[in-house]
Amino acid sequence: MVKRKNRIIQLPNTTVERAFEKESELLKKVQQNTLQQALLLWQTPEPTVVLPASKKWLATPELIDQLHEKGWQILSRRTGGAPVPQVAGVLNVSHMYVWETNQPYSISDSYKRFCAALQRFFKALGIETEVHATPFSYCDGDYNINIKGQKVVGTAQRVMLGQQGEKIVLAQACILLEADLEQLIYPINLSNALNHIDEQVKADAHTCLADHLASLPSEQSLYQQLIQAFAPVA
Repeated sequence: MVKRKNRIIQLPNTTVERAFEKESELLKKVQQNTLQQALLLWQTPEPTVVLPASKKWLATPELIDQLHEKGWQILSRRTGGAPVPQVAGVLNVSHMYVWETNQPYSISDSYKRFCAALQRFFKALGIETEVHATPFSYCDGDYNINIKGQKVVGTAQRVMLGQQGEKIVLAQACILLEADLEQLIYPINLSNALNHIDEQVKADAHTCLADHLASLPSEQSLYQQLIQAFAPVA
């Protein structure tokens, strides 16, 4: 029997660009069957808005200048979706694994698996969550993690093929730990406005983990609790 190979990487103080490079590196190893699964946890101290590869959102000179005035960097990514803000108070999770079940792959099943792990993380902190879309949240989707109707985690997913034609899942999450929500949504609404997109994101559609705890656990404690939550997955 081939022993499963797993990898956990923690980057608590990195750039968005470096995190994406590490994610691509790990994903390639999963596709090549060097790894069975990988978990990447990261945060950046540099406020950065990530634009998807879409003509809908363009990094125009005006957008770049206005973001820089407010201390924001801007980075484009070769994936779809919607603009996503990254700051020190956002903890990112990327889980990459080979889909190996007796059931055929389905988008909903893989999302439910990912959300179940995230919900285990919150439950260990004594917080009940729900999975559903959140009107007026940034990068809204049916598989947001919510606390009392407010979005605390956004999720995304990509599926690729491995060398033997097997399904490789890349599931991603952005967990709001502790952030100024008005500051967080600023680059999203600005990106929408300057690209003539009639979508308004509202701060009160979101919430942070710190708002539901007497005190936020240490960074290392949060990382370890996430690792434990994902241990039964795949």
